[in-house]
Amino acid sequence: MVDLDLLNYLEGFITENRKEGFLRVLENRTKHFTIAMEDVFQLHNTSAVMRSCEVFGIQELNVIEQKFGKRIDTEIAMGAQKWVDVNRFNSVQNCIDAMRSQGYQIIATTPHNDSCLLHEFDVSKPSALFFGTEKDGLSEEVIAQADGFLKIPMVGYTESLNISVSAAIVIQDITNRLRQTDINWHLTEEEKLDKRLDWTRKTIKDIEFIERKYHENQQK
Repeated sequence: MVDLDLLNYLEGFITENRKEGFLRVLENRTKHFTIAMEDVFQLHNTSAVMRSCEVFGIQELNVIEQKFGKRIDTEIAMGAQKWVDVNRFNSVQNCIDAMRSQGYQIIATTPHNDSCLLHEFDVSKPSALFFGTEKDGLSEEVIAQADGFLKIPMVGYTESLNISVSAAIVIQDITNRLRQTDINWHLTEEEKLDKRLDWTRKTIKDIEFIERKYHENQQK
């Protein structure tokens, strides 16, 4: 449970515009979809996908660092790491298991012959969409366990797109169509409160000092 007294106290340190901005953005956030990236070698691609998640309202990004353990490129992410929750996994299986435990179907993005075209993808089901490496695509481990396959229709000679471009196209399409449905895709009220507290903390300078003073006063 979120400490509402602490939240109200900390919100006193930010502007009304910032508070209203948090509420407005959170109304468009969703966990109905989540994105998973498998061992992307080019760090800037991971950061660019994070930005796409933030811009189009997906709250969680899952990064599998089985081969390449790297930090998020904060320059490319341009602050998106403040607003998107990044979950890190050291293996493909751990990530898949975590996604299934949260009720997601596993969707592999691949030019597989049996892939569903993007505009035909059923947005009603909670889905974890997996994106693979720039060179090799998704591993067989993901392909073998996927519940479905998704591809972007293309009509040119080039057979693939950069992963960050592919992810942006997919994320924009499915979130836009999701918001036109009657599905309850919003965050829960508790999740919104949790993010309000998290984002408020990330906004305030000297937050550790301010929180320490708050807890000291609570003990008096």
